[in-house]
Amino acid sequence: MDNRIKWGIIGLGKIANKFAEDLKLSENAILYGVASRNRDKARSFGERHGAIMHFDSYRGLAEHPEIDVVYVATPHSFHFENTMMCLENNKAVLCEKPMGMDSVEVGKMIEEAKSRKLFLMEGLWTRFIPATEKLLELLEEKAIGDVIAVRADFGFKGDLNLESRVYDKALGGGSLLDIGIYPIYLSLLILGVPTDMKVMARMAETDVDSHCTMLFDYGNSEKAILESTIEADTPTEAYIYGSKGRIRLHSRFHHTREITLTRDEEEKTFDIGYVGNGYFHEIEEVNGCLLAGETESRKLPLGTSSNLMTLIDRVKEKIGLRYDN
Repeated sequence: MDNRIKWGIIGLGKIANKFAEDLKLSENAILYGVASRNRDKARSFGERHGAIMHFDSYRGLAEHPEIDVVYVATPHSFHFENTMMCLENNKAVLCEKPMGMDSVEVGKMIEEAKSRKLFLMEGLWTRFIPATEKLLELLEEKAIGDVIAVRADFGFKGDLNLESRVYDKALGGGSLLDIGIYPIYLSLLILGVPTDMKVMARMAETDVDSHCTMLFDYGNSEKAILESTIEADTPTEAYIYGSKGRIRLHSRFHHTREITLTRDEEEKTFDIGYVGNGYFHEIEEVNGCLLAGETESRKLPLGTSSNLMTLIDRVKEKIGLRYDN
């Protein structure tokens, strides 16, 4: 008997392709179904990745009784609608980040999952990358003493076509939701929720942020200096500064393979790979939770996703970024 977790994927874009490749590497999972509103795209994706079934509607996949968990990989602005549909059909969900467009949506998703005793997790692969695990181990060991500050940037030169996804307000475009979420999450993981923040942004013609700079204050002198931009290629590195040293997460820090610890003028670099494209580790986290009958991840609990979106809402308010969702 095949006791593997039966996965479905809705939204068959670039990330979904990488995710499906990693799903094949898991002994605990099988790609049962894929769905696109385009029948030919669903068939082609399914054949390429060995899916048992393909669907030309998201609802068709969500309603199929054999599927255990659905990976929602549609554009940001559809995450709430698609996740709620899956939950209402009693499917566990891994929803690609950001979980929703605001904290109201995230709250409703969490409430729905809890009321049905269903597993729900945000697809923040950063938390499960082995190098992130090593970072947390070093911080727990006080390898750099007490943390003083976190500095992280994420930037790439986006398609200058203002009709592209990264500039499209209707699809949740802008740097903050697309990539700014990673520096913010790193600060949340290490320092928690800030007591105050200062934010500056530059807005594109489409009324989304093309550049966002954030300074988080934690009341007891710790700081986080964070940046996201779709205007330029930036180092996309992160530094954690401590009272006795520093840790560098090499580019790209949100799925880095290298960490450098500097202390007493000595450097030690840890070369830490990951499996496949890097999505394998969050896939295994979901598989493990489902096989154990758990409804949320201990490493990335729903409370963390709630706090993350609340922080993003605070940033949005300060820069006047509003989405009509």
